[in-house]
Amino acid sequence: MTDDPTDRLLTGWDDARPDLGVGALQVTARLSRVGPHLARRQEAVFNRFDLGRGEVGLLSALRIAGPAHRLSPTRLARGLMLSSAGVTSRIDRLERRRLVRRLPDPNDRRGVIIELTDDGLAVVDAAVAANSASDRQLLARFDPEEIAQLERLLRKLLSGLELPE
Repeated sequence: MTDDPTDRLLTGWDDARPDLGVGALQVTARLSRVGPHLARRQEAVFNRFDLGRGEVGLLSALRIAGPAHRLSPTRLARGLMLSSAGVTSRIDRLERRRLVRRLPDPNDRRGVIIELTDDGLAVVDAAVAANSASDRQLLARFDPEEIAQLERLLRKLLSGLELPE
């Protein structure tokens, strides 16, 4: 393998401060670099549907919520780890496009339920299918066992970083 920007950076640190033992950064620095690349790829795919990643996240939460495709704004906020204002702005944008609609909450006369419309269902299915194809293309350089191994290793790493649900 050839040197990459991470190798060049870490070699500099090894030369300047060999006592630091920056070897672990061979992994974490690369993981940090991967995230923005994946985000840009997803944005490029979702932009084809006139959606952002956050909007696809909200539509996806409704899509997988079961056959009624309905959730309260509070459940959406909790699941997406957003403030109520963040969820409201996404709902407003998606409602203007008729991808979701607000319905009265039958259990709380002051509340609403957010429902995925037929157009919303169609666009989120198409956007997620396109993103899945993009991901398959990205991972095509790996054989199936490498993909399985990478998934296991990333799952193990994330289990130490994320709170259990």
